[in-house]
Amino acid sequence: MKASPADQLLLLDVADIDRRLASAESTRRNPPQAARVQELIAQRTALGRELAERAGARDDLRTELKRIESDVEVVAARRARDAERLATTASPKDAQGLEREIATLDKRRSDLEDAELEIMERLEAADSAVTEQQALLDATTAEGQRLSGEAKELVSRAASDAEALTRDRSAIADRLPADLLGLYERLAARGTGTAAFTRGMCGACNMTLSPSDLQVLRGTPDDEVALCPECGGIMVRTAESGL
Repeated sequence: MKASPADQLLLLDVADIDRRLASAESTRRNPPQAARVQELIAQRTALGRELAERAGARDDLRTELKRIESDVEVVAARRARDAERLATTASPKDAQGLEREIATLDKRRSDLEDAELEIMERLEAADSAVTEQQALLDATTAEGQRLSGEAKELVSRAASDAEALTRDRSAIADRLPADLLGLYERLAARGTGTAAFTRGMCGACNMTLSPSDLQVLRGTPDDEVALCPECGGIMVRTAESGL
């Protein structure tokens, strides 16, 4: 295929734009933060479940503590009434019964207060566990929000870049012969496309040509499109080709 050296050089501009377009489209569809954001969403769900479990355990302890405190109040009130009756009774038998009941109530109150202290210690640990879990959840949420914001900005910028690059490509492509552009696009769809031939190496596949292939390339007219014998891509010869 014939194509002027100038048109072949323009083809390099198209290839460069296509690479940048592909990068912009990749960023727009899948910003680099996306994978981490998905990890954080799953992590936040797990942390939320753990927080709910810890909060539930803490609330159970609070309920238990209130029950014990209520029992202590009941025992204390009953003991106060018995003590008042003991102070006013004239019956030795009633006095003995009240003294036994007061002793039983004192033992009950002591047991309840011991249980109360134990629950309070456990509740303090449970409160700390909830606070710690909430901090982890808040940190995860904050990181997710930050990365999501960065991703949105990056996607927006990539979309704008893609629009500008598409316009630039169209402007250059309109100047190229249809057959040359068509050949490039067919090759690019296959992954080879085109690249500059520099110092004996094809820029598309980074393979160094053999001496015989170099000899053939040296004999190829400048206005003849040269294809790489290794990858099939268009080798654009420049001042850096060393031929």
